[in-house]
Amino acid sequence: MTALLLALASSLAYGCADFLGGLSARGAHVLRTVVIAAPASLAVELALWPFLGAHWSPAALAWGAASGAASAAAFALLYRTLAIGPMSVLSPITALVSAVLPVGLGLAQGEHLTTYALLGLPLALIAVVLVSAGPGSGASRPSRTALLLALGAGAAIAAQLICLHQAPPTAASPRSSPAAPSPPPSS
Repeated sequence: MTALLLALASSLAYGCADFLGGLSARGAHVLRTVVIAAPASLAVELALWPFLGAHWSPAALAWGAASGAASAAAFALLYRTLAIGPMSVLSPITALVSAVLPVGLGLAQGEHLTTYALLGLPLALIAVVLVSAGPGSGASRPSRTALLLALGAGAAIAAQLICLHQAPPTAASPRSSPAAPSPPPSS
């Protein structure tokens, strides 16, 4: 249940941050928006670290740093995208690209999709088309630059996710206290 609540909170935070970042980039230069948004997100993460009760290996930190660099690029590209084009069209395109690229890489590396995932991929494409073609979208078609930026933002988000996936499985293992006894092995 805790994982579900954390995932929901994370999704809400990302959605709000992206929407507000796109709005901010309409009135200010995109780099000014990123210079404020990136450290703010890092501050939230640093504030949560004491509550996570985990330690990170050098490999996990390296993949995390690569993910952070991709995240910074994603911020800049996404906020610029949302500043110059219709959010209702460009945001779903970015989301689709950011989902399809990691799935494609996983498939290329030999992973297999469940039946639900196989059904979900075409549904995601259909959802992007329906959302992008919704009421009022005909008046504001995105420019070629906006579409390219949306694709770039999606690719940067995908790179962020791929880097996080590459971190070792024990990247955030709970700290063990020398005074705490180990649990007995299960039979």
